[in-house]
Amino acid sequence: MTMKIMVAIKRVVDYAVKIRVKPDKTGVVTQNVKMSMNPFCEIALEEALRIRESAAAASEVVAVTIGPSHSVDTLRTGLAMGADRGIHVDSAASLYPLSVAKILRKLVQIENPSLLILGKQAIDDDCNQTGQMLAGLLNWPQGTFASKVVLDKEKQVATVDREVDDGIETVCLNLPAVITTDLRLNQPRYATLPNIMKAKSKPIKKFTPEELNVEIKSDLEIVQVTEPPKRKAGIIVSSVDELIDKLKHEANVI
Repeated sequence: MTMKIMVAIKRVVDYAVKIRVKPDKTGVVTQNVKMSMNPFCEIALEEALRIRESAAAASEVVAVTIGPSHSVDTLRTGLAMGADRGIHVDSAASLYPLSVAKILRKLVQIENPSLLILGKQAIDDDCNQTGQMLAGLLNWPQGTFASKVVLDKEKQVATVDREVDDGIETVCLNLPAVITTDLRLNQPRYATLPNIMKAKSKPIKKFTPEELNVEIKSDLEIVQVTEPPKRKAGIIVSSVDELIDKLKHEANVI
C-alpha cells in the first residue's frame, strides 16, 4: 500500500534577525529582512523525509506553503531538502490558523495523504493552533508536540511520543493522522548544492484560496504591536541577609 505524506511549511522572518516593530505599531518590519523556513516546519519536513527513507518508506512527500509569491522560495528550499513536489496556495492576505487549517483541509481532500505533518507552531505568531484545528476539521487523530514518531505501515498506525508538562506521553494514532513536531524530534538536514539544482526542476502546483473555495477572514483584530519593556539593570547585594530582605520586601516573592 502506497503512502503519501503532506508537510505544511511557512515562510517567516529568520530566527537570527533582530525583530523591529513598525513605526505605526501595526506589526513588525518584514521589508528587506532575511526570511527563511520556520524552524519547526524544517523539523516536520525532515521527519517526513526520514519516514520515506526508512523501512516504512512513504512513496511521496509533498510540501505545501500558503502565502505571497515570495513563499515559493521557501518551498524550493523544502524541495532541495528532498520533498518530491510542492503546492503553493497564493495569497497576499494575512493568514490566521483557522483559515490555514481550512485551506489545508481542501488540499488533503485533493491529495488524499495518509499522514500530515506540521511544525507545532510558527516563530512569528507562536499560535500553536493550526495542527489541532486541522485535525478537528478532518476528524483525524492527532499527535502534537512529537519528540519521537514510529510508523507501522502494515498496521497503518503511528506511535508518537509527546512532550507534556509531566514528561513523555505515548499515543497510538490510526492513519490517516495529523502530527505536529517539537524541537527534539530530529536535526534537519542541509540542502546540498546538487539537490538545490534539482529542486529548480521539481513541479510546484499553484492554487488560490478562491479556487479551493476557502474564504480568508479572521475574527481577530491586532490592535497594537509593541516591543517588550527594556529589562532593568540588576544590582549586587552584599550579603545573604540583604538578598532575602529584598526578595521579601521589594520583589515580594517570599
